[in-house]
Amino acid sequence: MIDEVLQDDLAMSLARAMAMANRQAREIGNDVARSYITITQLAEGDQFVWRIAYGPRDYVGRRGGDLIIDVDAADGGIRQVLHGQ
Repeated sequence: MIDEVLQDDLAMSLARAMAMANRQAREIGNDVARSYITITQLAEGDQFVWRIAYGPRDYVGRRGGDLIIDVDAADGGIRQVLHGQ
């Protein structure tokens, strides 16, 4: 299974993006392990960006506080960091 994952370009792109976003989130002070994480693929022409959002697990009745990190799928660079209010 590991060889199959390593040969899958999309899986590797997502893994790189998660690693970069997790590092950035930790540097900001976000508890990644205790976050509810969602991932969205955003198209930009023939390129795309991974949008990784970290929110509280106990989100019911709570507003804001999400951390959103956009990561370039091609090079794994952080595009932008958004903090929810």
